[in-house]
Amino acid sequence: MARLVVLGGGVSGHTAATFAAKWLGSQHEVVVVTPNAKWNWIPSNIWVGVGQMSKEEVTFDLAPVYADAGITFKQAKALSLNPEGKEGSDKPFVTVEFTGEGKEGTTEEVEYDYVINATGPKLNFGATEGLGVGSNLGEHTVSVCTADHAEHAAHELAKVIEKMKAGERQKILIGTGHGLCTCQGAAFEYIFNIEHEIAKAGVRDMADIKWISNESFLGDFGVGGLHMKSMGFAVSSKIFAESLFTERGIPWIVGAHVNKVESGKVHYELLDGEMGEEEFDFSMLIPPFAGVGLKAYNKAGEDITSDIFAPNGFLKVDANYGAGAYENWKASDWPSTYQNPTYSNMFACGIAFAPPHPISKPMKSPNGTPIGPTPPRTGMPSGIIGKAVAHSICDRILKGADAPLHEASMANMGAACVASAGKGLFDGTAAAMTIYPVVPNFDKYPGTGRDVDYTFGEIGLAGHWIKHILHHLFLYKAKLKPGWALIPE
Repeated sequence: MARLVVLGGGVSGHTAATFAAKWLGSQHEVVVVTPNAKWNWIPSNIWVGVGQMSKEEVTFDLAPVYADAGITFKQAKALSLNPEGKEGSDKPFVTVEFTGEGKEGTTEEVEYDYVINATGPKLNFGATEGLGVGSNLGEHTVSVCTADHAEHAAHELAKVIEKMKAGERQKILIGTGHGLCTCQGAAFEYIFNIEHEIAKAGVRDMADIKWISNESFLGDFGVGGLHMKSMGFAVSSKIFAESLFTERGIPWIVGAHVNKVESGKVHYELLDGEMGEEEFDFSMLIPPFAGVGLKAYNKAGEDITSDIFAPNGFLKVDANYGAGAYENWKASDWPSTYQNPTYSNMFACGIAFAPPHPISKPMKSPNGTPIGPTPPRTGMPSGIIGKAVAHSICDRILKGADAPLHEASMANMGAACVASAGKGLFDGTAAAMTIYPVVPNFDKYPGTGRDVDYTFGEIGLAGHWIKHILHHLFLYKAKLKPGWALIPE
C-alpha cells in the first residue's frame, strides 16, 4: 500500500486529494493534513463581505466528506518535511501539529510515499505596519481572505452604511495593502460590490469610494494586463477596467506600495517616488502572501529549508529560477509538472509552488522599493494543477515509478474568471473573462502574448447568473456529490 499525503485542503489540495482517492481506490491511502475543519469556496467570500451571503453558505465540514471518500483526515498544520526520513529509518515523513480533533497542540510524524504541498499562503499582514491589526480583523482595515474575515467585514460595512443613513459622509478605501500583493481580483470584486450595496441602500451620494493598488495600471491583475475581445473589438484590460471605475464614479491610485496603516489613514509610496496619505472610515486592503513557514530537514536533522523552498517560503518545482532580467523571461520558465527537483516524490500545487518570476513587468520606485503584483495562482489554475499533480502521482503508484508526469503549465493553460460587480437576481452584474494562456507567450503570440480568439470579456446580468450558478456548482463538486468528477475544474 502506498500513502499519499496532501498538505492543505483548499481548492488545489482538495482537488488533488479527492481525485487521487477516486483513482487509487481502497488499495492505497490518501491523507489530508489541513488546520481547518471547514472547506471554503473563497470566490464567494466577497459576497459574505457585503452581507449578501453567510459564511455557512460558503463553507462546509470536511470530516464527513473525507470519511465518505475513504480519505484519512487530520485537522493539523504541517510543521516540517523530512524527505530522507531520520536516523534508523529511510521512510520520509512530515511533522504535523494538531489544531482540532481534541488533540490540539500535539504533534505526529506522518510517513508518506508521495507528498503534495498545497498549503496555500500565509496571509502576511505583518509585512505592512498596522495592516489588519486585532487578530487581523480590523482595528484599522478588514479582510475578505477567509470566511470569518469576510463576515467581520460585513458587520463593519453595515455600521458605515448606517452612519451614511444618519447623514455622516464616509470615506471607503479598497485595494492592496503592500507593494508586492497578489489577488487584486478579490479587491476588484469587493469594491464594486460595496458600491452596489451602498447604491441599493440609497446613500451612494454620501460615500467617497477610492481604489488603491500596486498595479502599474488598472487592469494589470498580476498578469501584465491583456487584450481581449469585447463587443466585437479587441480591447485592453486597462480600458475595460478604467471604464468600470469611471462609470461608477470611483477614482483610483495605482503603482502604490502601502507601507503603513494607522487608524483611519494609510501611508503609501508611488512608483515615481512620491509619498502620500489617504484617509478612510472603512478600508479593506488585501495582504501580501508568503509561504506558511514549512521547514525541511535531512536525515541528520540538518536544516535544508533553503534547498527545498524559495526565499518567499513556497516550494521549488520544475521552473527556471535563473532567468534573470525581465528581458530574458520566457513562457518556458514556468513549471509543467510541479515536481521538486531534489526529491522526486515531492510536489506542489496551487499557491504553494514558487513561481520563477512575476508575470507583470517588475518595477521599482526611485527609492528602490519594488512595486508590482506577484503572480496569481488561484481559482481555475489551482484546480487544474492539483488534478494534474494527483494524476502524475497516481500513475507512478499504479504503473510504476517511471510513469511519465502529467503537465499543466500556466503558459499553456487558459483560465476563466467571473468577477462580480454587484449581487442581485435582476440588478446584479459580473464581468465574465477568459485568458489564454495565463502566462503570456510572446514567441507564439507576438505583440499581445495571448491568443485574442480565446481571450475575451463581457459584463452584464448574465455574468452574475453564471457566477451564482458556479458558486453552487463548485460547492456541489467539492462535497463529492454524484457526478462531481464530471464537473470541470
